[in-house]
Amino acid sequence: MLYPLIRELLFCFPPEDVHYFSMNLLRAGCGIAPVRSLLESNFRVSHPSLKKEVFGLSFENPVGLGAGFDKNALYLRELETLGFGFAEIGTVTPKPQQGNEKPRLFRLPADKALVNRMGFNNDGVEVIRKRLVERKEREAKGKKTGFIVGGNIGKNKTTDNEDAWKDYCIGFEGLFEGVDYFVVNVSSPNTPGLRALQEKDSLKKILSEIQNRNHARPGPKPLLLKIAPDLTNEQLDDIIELGFETALSGLVATNTTISRENLKTPAQTIQQIGAGGLSGKPVRERATEVVQYLCRGLEGKIPVIASGGIFTGADAEEKLDAGATLVQVWTGFIYEGPSIVKNICKHLAIK
Repeated sequence: MLYPLIRELLFCFPPEDVHYFSMNLLRAGCGIAPVRSLLESNFRVSHPSLKKEVFGLSFENPVGLGAGFDKNALYLRELETLGFGFAEIGTVTPKPQQGNEKPRLFRLPADKALVNRMGFNNDGVEVIRKRLVERKEREAKGKKTGFIVGGNIGKNKTTDNEDAWKDYCIGFEGLFEGVDYFVVNVSSPNTPGLRALQEKDSLKKILSEIQNRNHARPGPKPLLLKIAPDLTNEQLDDIIELGFETALSGLVATNTTISRENLKTPAQTIQQIGAGGLSGKPVRERATEVVQYLCRGLEGKIPVIASGGIFTGADAEEKLDAGATLVQVWTGFIYEGPSIVKNICKHLAIK
């Protein structure tokens, strides 16, 4: 009941600044053991029906945080404290990137949506690799929590598409020891030309090169692909075929959309905001359609993580009923607040 009031206050300030302020405040709180215990008791839900075994990994619950929120693996302890079953870091690129010019993140409260054109801003694979390895070392000394971490990898803006596979392989090799699974991101609309890599031949090159390296190692990691909601059924058919051909462990559906249809926000405001990926409630219906189409074509042989417009337990249930195995939130976290995972998990546990 309190969060709507807090949200009104937070929404008075620039979104990107509020993001880091809020998460750094949470990190400071979680650094104090009694505070962290209090937060865990308030936000974490444990129930046998929530546990999931997916692509060889054990998830405490099916609700994860999508990539783009914790780009640099700074807040994994805090996200676990809030009850997330897993979190996806990144998108991580080989070299550090500043991303696009600010402002680059915009709220559309009337639509419960966001528009972002962040541009893969991140610390680069070497810095993030070190951060993840140090986390693993701390876990080895203490009690392993079972929190699942995915690594979302992409290409640098300056890398030509014909060489994109090299960037993805650098990201894969660099993060291998620190993450539990990988997601290849070729579906962000905020890196020029990136979505062209969703075409079958380009994608096959990237996935095949990664899988060659993956299966040359003892204990290969699950490899997933994240796709856009703007693909045609014919393109989705190509993704399904390629998923089998390259032995993908899963798909993430969907990323943000470039569509601006049926928004309540005034057209003038949308025009002033400009380019970027739209996320939140307006994406829910299309994301569910894509999940349903993929799951029908995959026949349960390749799991799908659903993302797009998930704010409530009913939203998550809709995605699971469409065939998804796990779900991810992002924009819903901003609008619903820290209780979002608890609320979804309670709904699913009593379903």
